[in-house]
Amino acid sequence: MTRVRVATRASELALAQARLVAAQLEAALGVAVELVPLSTTGDRIQSISLAQVGGKGLFVKEIEEALLDGRADLAVHSAKDLPAEIHPDLLLVAFPERADPRDALVTRVRGQTLDALAHGARVGTGSVRRTAQLRAARPDLEVVPLRGNLGTRLRRLESEGLDAVVLACAGLDRLGLAERIDERLAPERMLPAVAQGTLAIEGRRGDSLARDAAALDHAATAVRVAAERGCLARLGADCFVPLAALAETAGGVVRLRALLAAPDGGRVLRVHGEAPAGEAAGLGAGLAERLLAEGGRELLAALRSGA
Repeated sequence: MTRVRVATRASELALAQARLVAAQLEAALGVAVELVPLSTTGDRIQSISLAQVGGKGLFVKEIEEALLDGRADLAVHSAKDLPAEIHPDLLLVAFPERADPRDALVTRVRGQTLDALAHGARVGTGSVRRTAQLRAARPDLEVVPLRGNLGTRLRRLESEGLDAVVLACAGLDRLGLAERIDERLAPERMLPAVAQGTLAIEGRRGDSLARDAAALDHAATAVRVAAERGCLARLGADCFVPLAALAETAGGVVRLRALLAAPDGGRVLRVHGEAPAGEAAGLGAGLAERLLAEGGRELLAALRSGA
């Protein structure tokens, strides 16, 4: 095969990320890559939260359909958009090296930090995870629901009189907008989403091209993602769950921090642990069990009942 079709979301950021992967595929496999941009349900529905319409799997459904029906040979996703379970005929074949996983505070008055925002400042985000942690850190803030692609959210900072928005550092970095970041929020203040900053390459199970694309896998990143997604899978979490997790690796050991919160930030459960890198997924599942035992079961039940 000399030409590989790679499915991706059609947003500016998704295309920039897909081009990064395309360049790596061309270098590693000696193939030409054609991008197949697709509009997903999650992209088209902007007026309400993802939790109300089916969760983050809405960003991958159409892309996976293109893989399954042969319109694409591989797919590129933001790994944080992937649900805990993917289609059984597909598999995640590679995770290229992770970018900065932290969240970014972008302020209207340049140079401000989260602590420096005025009492009652209006902060935009579309994430229940960020909302819960913002409310826990600064109960005085007014958290404003915010959907749309990265450019739209930056524009709404000005057009809707917001004082700040919270975005992913990786997205801003990949679009050449690093200078727009006023504070890279420390994980101790704002623990990132599962696999934030990571790209995932998906292929068809048993396909030789999927096996070849595994050459793009970054071993340490794959271990970190396995730990974080192990926690996600055990909790069966989706967009409606304020779940955060961040793994780090050193010397054959993976260390994981995880957090589960009430949407209002009134209760935040935190756990951490470590294990050999080969047991990363088990570490994630084990920390999820600890979250459940320490009150997470009740938090999840309340979230799912809409209480």
